Amino acid sequence: MKKRSDKEKDLEKLKSELATVSTVILSTFKGITVEDDTKLRRTIQAVGGHYKVVKNTLAERAGAGTPSEAFLKNLAGPTSIAFTTSDPVALAKAITKFAKDVPAFQFKAGVVEGRVLSIADIQQLATLPSKEELISKIMFLVNAPAQRLASAMAGVSRNLAVVVSEAAKQNKFASDGASE
Repeated sequence: MKKRSDKEKDLEKLKSELATVSTVILSTFKGITVEDDTKLRRTIQAVGGHYKVVKNTLAERAGAGTPSEAFLKNLAGPTSIAFTTSDPVALAKAITKFAKDVPAFQFKAGVVEGRVLSIADIQQLATLPSKEELISKIMFLVNAPAQRLASAMAGVSRNLAVVVSEAAKQNKFASDGASE
């Protein structure tokens, strides 16, 4: 049994973590093996997130005064919480993939940037491209016109060189003697 001071430290730590996160996903861990739970923790840590099994009252108290306050009230049943300050898509993808592999794992709900998400919303979020993929697509779109402009400008000088070369071959630049 934990001492009251240890429980208060756990509460303060979770409260400070929840105050800074942008994404929180609640799930149930009932029926999951320790091996699967460990695998899930490592998967979530690999994408920059955190995963904890929490008591419902601890989650509710830790959520007080945070953006997740309304979301963490009146929890029931075994609850685990996954959260991240970075990419919500990566977290949703990791958890959704795990849920497909382990049917006992089920979502309860989620919050991204203060917006409460349903189970369907979390699965839809998991289908989005990652932040890095979106940045690379935007950079490609920004870079494409510059590449086209550069190739068009190079084409003009290349075409001029071809015309001058052909004209020289056909002696178009030779003086005809009439203007002398």
